[in-house]
Amino acid sequence: MKLTGTTRRELAEAVKVACPADRELFLDLGGCRIRVLSSTDALNDALADYFKEFLTGKGDPQIVVSAHEAPAPECNLAFKVKQPDPGKTKIKEEWVDLPDGRMVRKRLTGMHFLFGRGENVAVGPCLENANQVINFVNNRFIEWKLNQGGFLGHAAGVRSGGRGISLAGFSGAGKSTLALHLMSRGTTFISNDRIMVEPNGEGLVMFGVAKQPRINPGTALNNPDLHCIVEPGLREKFLSMPQDELWQLEHKYDALIDECYGPGRFELRCPMDALVILNWQRDDSPMRARLVDPRDRTDLLPAFMKSTGLFYLPDDPARRDDPSVEAYADLLARTNLIEISGGVDFDRASDVCLHFMETGRLPAN
Repeated sequence: MKLTGTTRRELAEAVKVACPADRELFLDLGGCRIRVLSSTDALNDALADYFKEFLTGKGDPQIVVSAHEAPAPECNLAFKVKQPDPGKTKIKEEWVDLPDGRMVRKRLTGMHFLFGRGENVAVGPCLENANQVINFVNNRFIEWKLNQGGFLGHAAGVRSGGRGISLAGFSGAGKSTLALHLMSRGTTFISNDRIMVEPNGEGLVMFGVAKQPRINPGTALNNPDLHCIVEPGLREKFLSMPQDELWQLEHKYDALIDECYGPGRFELRCPMDALVILNWQRDDSPMRARLVDPRDRTDLLPAFMKSTGLFYLPDDPARRDDPSVEAYADLLARTNLIEISGGVDFDRASDVCLHFMETGRLPAN
């Protein structure tokens, strides 16, 4: 397929004519109804299975996304290269801004994504790269929430009873590991890696992303609800590795919430009564938890702040730049900011988080 046209509307129409998408499903993501169209039964089934906990009935959608199964298309637009993130070397994405939207091309897979106000189109080998289509759907929801004034956070989230907390940390701190430890102790899952936060009265509310956790072997092997994910042939190999090496492995597993913890344990909206920032080290020092003021501890906030990236097009030019650290500090002043420092101790950190969600206070030392 050759993509022709110079606007999002023209390019999207060419895709729809060449490869119609007439299978549909509806999702409810935190109160946002999304209509997802697919061009093949296999792709529709794959998306329905992944989003099965968020399927809903037909209705007027806030967002429409279509996914079109095709060989990697050709496109002669003048794409710009997105430079790799710090510490990375491989170029993965290119983009071109159009008069009415944007197109992003994935170099390694050949997937193309068109988006802007109105139409959101994924075209290429979609079934082979279903994870990228899933991310595209979730990114449309993220954009929708941010255009309503929300802030993007790099955090996991869980809820127990009427209180919810988000979990952030500097690289490799273990926010997903702590979230899944809390799941094993009865909490409800809200999000694995991204949350959108907005004011709600005097407090905050957080919205999660319908993305299943991807975890490393260290997380799986240290949680009885997850260790079955690791293949028996690799379990002994991983267990024999030094702890630091095990936790740094890039080998990833999908931890499907409904399969590991049971159905009805994944929601996408709850109060954000606290943000826990993991500022600990892998040593033998005692773990400590304390309340801090975000305006006094702006050094912690980059662990939570997240750039919006290529898949966000603001509907207001005033939102073109990411919020400043001062804006994040003002937002987080409406909730409790808990710093966990000292040595890594997931069991004790779980105790602290659960006690806070049960009582609204930190436990006495």
